[in-house]
Amino acid sequence: MTLKTAWITGATSGFGAATVERFVAGGWRVIASGRRIERLQQLVARHGAERVHAAAFDVRDEAAMRATHADLPHAFAGIDLLVNNAGLALGTAPAQRADLAQWKQMIDTNVTALVTLTHLLLPQLIERRGAIVNISSIAGSYPYMGGNVYGGTKAFVSQFTQNLRTDLHGTGVRVTSVEPGMAETEFTLVRTGGDQAASDQLYAGVQPITADDIADTVWWIANLPPHLNVNRVEMMPVNQSAAGLQVHRG
Repeated sequence: MTLKTAWITGATSGFGAATVERFVAGGWRVIASGRRIERLQQLVARHGAERVHAAAFDVRDEAAMRATHADLPHAFAGIDLLVNNAGLALGTAPAQRADLAQWKQMIDTNVTALVTLTHLLLPQLIERRGAIVNISSIAGSYPYMGGNVYGGTKAFVSQFTQNLRTDLHGTGVRVTSVEPGMAETEFTLVRTGGDQAASDQLYAGVQPITADDIADTVWWIANLPPHLNVNRVEMMPVNQSAAGLQVHRG
């Protein structure tokens, strides 16, 4: 049996790390990319270099991305699935008090890096009739205080996914946007600069989505029969729903 290969970005924590584990357990090879080499090395040590290839670089570094792609070992060179998971939210302030540098970092990571890697791999994904799963967010559909640029980047990811789907019509390539709601990973720690109390408070009593939930969802999408395409999956914990509109009375 020929093993399939997935490239999973943001593989050092959260959704990405769990998705690596799920695909390796399911018999795939995985190119695991991320910034933290020590965590990638742990994945290789746990599963073996024949199943996981560690690619340590900042996804915003296009030169490093292209060099990694060019230098892939032969066994990992045929990519059947791209999981664009790398992304982040920074800051919770309203737009008028937000840090512009954080806005730019979110755009560079969540948008520019995602489209750059997708563009790089498209010829091969078309040749192999592969699949793309983009990890978006309900923040791209439902605005909330402090969501500003993060929500904007995720709206881009969702719309880019659907436009990719249209452009790739007839190629056999499947494209899906996965749009999670409240999920407990390192997400809030990153967003708040490491505030564990803020993270604990956010998720208290919610029973949020887990990284494994998302990994299982991506696994299901990737292993559907090739004539089926899931356009988008919007997921929330049962304890979360869309908020009502706010009204200011002055």
